[in-house]
Amino acid sequence: MKGFLTLTTLLSLLTGISAHSIFQEVHVNGVSQGHTVGIRVPEYDGPISDVNSNDIICNGGINPYRQPVSQKIIDVPAGAQVTAEWHHTLRGAEPNNPSDPIDPSHKGPVMVYLAQIPNAAQSSVTGLKWFKIYHDGLDSSGVWGVDRLIRNKGKMTYTIPTCIPDGQYLMRVELIALHGAQSYPGAQFYMECAQIRISGGGNVNPPTVSFPGAYKGTDPGVRVNIYSGIRSYTIPGPDVFTCPAGSGPTQTAAPIPTATPTQPAVTTTAAPVPSAPAGPTVPQYGQFNPSS
Repeated sequence: MKGFLTLTTLLSLLTGISAHSIFQEVHVNGVSQGHTVGIRVPEYDGPISDVNSNDIICNGGINPYRQPVSQKIIDVPAGAQVTAEWHHTLRGAEPNNPSDPIDPSHKGPVMVYLAQIPNAAQSSVTGLKWFKIYHDGLDSSGVWGVDRLIRNKGKMTYTIPTCIPDGQYLMRVELIALHGAQSYPGAQFYMECAQIRISGGGNVNPPTVSFPGAYKGTDPGVRVNIYSGIRSYTIPGPDVFTCPAGSGPTQTAAPIPTATPTQPAVTTTAAPVPSAPAGPTVPQYGQFNPSS
């Protein structure tokens, strides 16, 4: 059995030598934002293997970005359904390519992080604080997040939290291939960053991690033998952030109209004159509009 597992591992490595992938399209509430638009995509679809490298942030080092880098910042409402789309190369979908969106041997988790940034199109990405909003690993039936990505033709869908502050963010979409992760370095990290602007959010600041720093080569989700019959898997990084109860989008209460006080009558002395019939009296009016 040991020899069989070793052969299986070797075959997976050989078939996956160039069966890589690139995150290259964003859909917001089902609407495509354009191929490679608003995403820092590399020309080459190779992985990052060093978790201590700055390349683990948004790629673009050993895999240089395609030039010119897109300056588009994608508008995303808080609470939106966002879909990230992956493919084997920047040619996009290749239905007849068995390695599109990625070779099936590249089993592992997928995940999404956000980090606030002054200008989502700025070139520097170091020193940012990241929080995870989605991940998908190994389920009880032995199916991986990458397996589901392949079944969905390269698409993974998740929700932007409703309670996080408005502003510009980098959205770091990641896939980890574990076919060679029995030792470190061996796991293959694929990630790109999209440039987004969130509106209609709240005022909750999630706990954050740093890249590099969030992963270690000794993490059980980074160094793991997926051919050993594992039934569970620890996804690297922090837990997925969820909004606290009652912390939805910030709402501004409508102002409560102020009733105008009735002026007191002024008494004067005058010669008696015939009096006209009095008109109807307009009652004082005020309305309370409770905030939602």
